[in-house]
Amino acid sequence: MRGGPKRRPRRTNVSTYIKADVRIPDQMKSFVDRVAALYGRLDIAFNNAGIGNASKPPHDISVEEWDDVHHTNARGVFLAIKYEIPHMLRTGSGVIICTSSAVAELARAPLAAYGSSKRALQGVVKSSALAHGPKGIRINAILPGPTDTAFARPAGIPDADWKRFKEAFGPLNVDGLERMASPQEIANAVLALASDQFTYMTGASVAVDGGLTTGREMDLPPGVAH
Repeated sequence: MRGGPKRRPRRTNVSTYIKADVRIPDQMKSFVDRVAALYGRLDIAFNNAGIGNASKPPHDISVEEWDDVHHTNARGVFLAIKYEIPHMLRTGSGVIICTSSAVAELARAPLAAYGSSKRALQGVVKSSALAHGPKGIRINAILPGPTDTAFARPAGIPDADWKRFKEAFGPLNVDGLERMASPQEIANAVLALASDQFTYMTGASVAVDGGLTTGREMDLPPGVAH
């Protein structure tokens, strides 16, 4: 055998799937601890789990439906941050991004449970950012608008019908860019907030909504001059 130093194996980027229910504290703690142990530290966390069922006016929502939405969207983010922070404190740095929603700023009658849960999430983000900013940890929220994902797409709708729906939905509902976002556009915003380009931003709620929450053009009654 030829002598000489052994080559170290080349490191490759790998991903690992670990199942956990964000509503269950023990599962969330185990999930975060396993990730930190696997990679040696926790630098970036993206808290993105959420549900949008119970699309009804408040008086029609059952208590169980209301609790399910809030336990997932708001309490789930609280649990995630609770167990992520200790690992980031050990290294004195870290970035956490949480997915809120444009609906937190722009209410919709059937989305009382969803909108209020996302608004509550932003409260958790702001308080956590104040508590941990001096320790080198930044925490922000993104507020996506309508996005072309399975979350927005009705189950079972054919591709052609979904394409027509999207083409009509944008101009009717997103006054700024008049279209839905692609998943990559939302991911780009998350990656930007996690990068070193935004080291002076924390406690912020950043709209990535195509102008949805910016406002609407004013429609005047017929016969009134613009």
